[in-house]
Amino acid sequence: MSRTIAVVGAGVIGLSWTTLFLAKGFRVRLCDPRPDLAEVAATAIPELAPTVPGFTGDAAELLTRLECTADTLHAVRDVHAVQENGPENLEFKQDLFAALEKAAPPEALLLSSTSGLVPTLLGASMTDPGRVLVGHPFNPPHVLPLVELVPHPTSTPELIDRAAGFYRELGKVPVTLRAESRGFVANRLQGALFAEAVTLVQDGVVTPAELDLIVRNSLGIRWAAVGPFEALHLGGGPGGLRHLLTHLGPGMARGWAQRRTPTLDESTVDTLSAAADHDFGSTDYPGRTRRRDDRQLAILAALNSTEGA
Repeated sequence: MSRTIAVVGAGVIGLSWTTLFLAKGFRVRLCDPRPDLAEVAATAIPELAPTVPGFTGDAAELLTRLECTADTLHAVRDVHAVQENGPENLEFKQDLFAALEKAAPPEALLLSSTSGLVPTLLGASMTDPGRVLVGHPFNPPHVLPLVELVPHPTSTPELIDRAAGFYRELGKVPVTLRAESRGFVANRLQGALFAEAVTLVQDGVVTPAELDLIVRNSLGIRWAAVGPFEALHLGGGPGGLRHLLTHLGPGMARGWAQRRTPTLDESTVDTLSAAADHDFGSTDYPGRTRRRDDRQLAILAALNSTEGA
């Protein structure tokens, strides 16, 4: 099996994937038309590598297995898999996957990091659209385990299993969705919570920093240990979720009916952005992201230490 992965697109997600693939022993062809591609990769990869879970190697050594190119068709030659991270432009992606289908080996995995476009749309210009699968990571891919694996309706079980196995080899947690769904799952959940967060800030109930403090010290900790369904199932005591919903369900339903969707007009964006800059700062982006990732790594290490306990 080829140990080369083609990463198409060298934005934040593409560079993160590239770092993970290299840290797991693969060779990578990183493809992007940007003229400073090699310089950007040479800077980003050593910075990201120390936050790959379990990585203890030489970050500089990773660059010896990296090839940078602007030629997409060359990038996918003789590869095991393609991880696409291009612009969220449907026509662009449709043309790209039609070209990848012809240039990549027939057995190569064709995977997209898209955060919302389903395989039926991505593969519309392909001869065999069942070859394309979404492998949507939760950002940053080199740190967080989740990959939402979304097959085309005609994807074979064997192909889906190979894709899931590929991600597991990387230390990821692939979850295969049972149907195509706009926005998939994680982003829909995140979007629903954020809509409520915006409403609470707009209503003057809390500031962004106060809301984050609440989430980090309640739901964030709980949901790192168990998900929403299991949390409520346990919250219902011995009677489980049925007991909880029987007693608290009517109040929940009334709250759902009263919930409103905020409008993200220019004034709201300005207000929220100014508050975020004030509460969290607008400088030292590398330092702030490193602190975030160090905390996420600590949580993952703590959770792993309790596995089987």
